[in-house]
Amino acid sequence: MSKTGDQLEIKFRLTDGSDIGPKCFPAATTVSNLKESLLAQWPQEKLNAPRTVKDVKIISAGRILENNRTLGECRSPMCIVPEGVTTMHVLVQPPPSEKRSDKRASKQSEGNKKRFIVVFGRD
Repeated sequence: MSKTGDQLEIKFRLTDGSDIGPKCFPAATTVSNLKESLLAQWPQEKLNAPRTVKDVKIISAGRILENNRTLGECRSPMCIVPEGVTTMHVLVQPPPSEKRSDKRASKQSEGNKKRFIVVFGRD
């Protein structure tokens, strides 16, 4: 992650290729607080906007960042670029809807059905 003193300059890359930021964050910022900031900056015109912090996954250096960790703890030596901006990728995972749960349950019950074939023969 790019470091300016104790500040990290980060931009967020969304799945459609657009960016939010860059913005500076203290190294002591938790990933959960980072996600809250991201939600506040989320473009209104985006259709797949996350509703809560739990709907957002942030990926840096190929790792999904854990909510309770700080940016300083998540920093990777490979990602330190002097006077540069770190790009973090953002995935939105909406909670499963009831319709999806119902479909999965019906598929599972169909898969669990046992089928018997009765063969009638002549004696």
